[in-house]
Amino acid sequence: MEPLPDLATLSLADIARLADEKRLPPVEQWNPAHCGDSEMRIARDGTWFHQGSPIGREAMVRLFSTILRREPDGSYVLVTPVEKLDILVEDAPFVAVELKSEGEGRDRALAFRLNTGDIIAAGPDHELVVRETADGPHPYLHVRGGLEALINRSVYYEMMNMALEEAGDRVGLWSHGRFFPLDGTA
Repeated sequence: MEPLPDLATLSLADIARLADEKRLPPVEQWNPAHCGDSEMRIARDGTWFHQGSPIGREAMVRLFSTILRREPDGSYVLVTPVEKLDILVEDAPFVAVELKSEGEGRDRALAFRLNTGDIIAAGPDHELVVRETADGPHPYLHVRGGLEALINRSVYYEMMNMALEEAGDRVGLWSHGRFFPLDGTA
């Protein structure tokens, strides 16, 4: 697999180009019969496990992440043209581990690197949302097809610092022309 680009050295135009160039398998078009359980799970911290052991090969995790799909009932499956296997996801299947921000206020653009190496630009097609839970706010980024990335704590704090520095009536950030509240309210 190709080495991952350094997010800090990319412009948002570069990020948009890379995202457009990435071709994912058409998992939404594949409807094989259900074949069973993959014996895999994705922990809350983004670690992938098979039969209780962490998957140590980053390339394998990246490959599996491309055939992950969220079903209408909210469950997750790994799907190919010929089989569909359940996979347990403890929270979100991805974790946003790095942030790049350009501009300020309404002109801001945010991009996130996921634990799988994918780069996602927040905006109308990739919304940011904060959900209040019993153990505090949990920020998420929509990735694709109902799949989300949990934004890790350090990235969330970085976002909150930016939001508080330019806070107006609401605490939140703009990205690609869309305002995303970060105070847990919709």
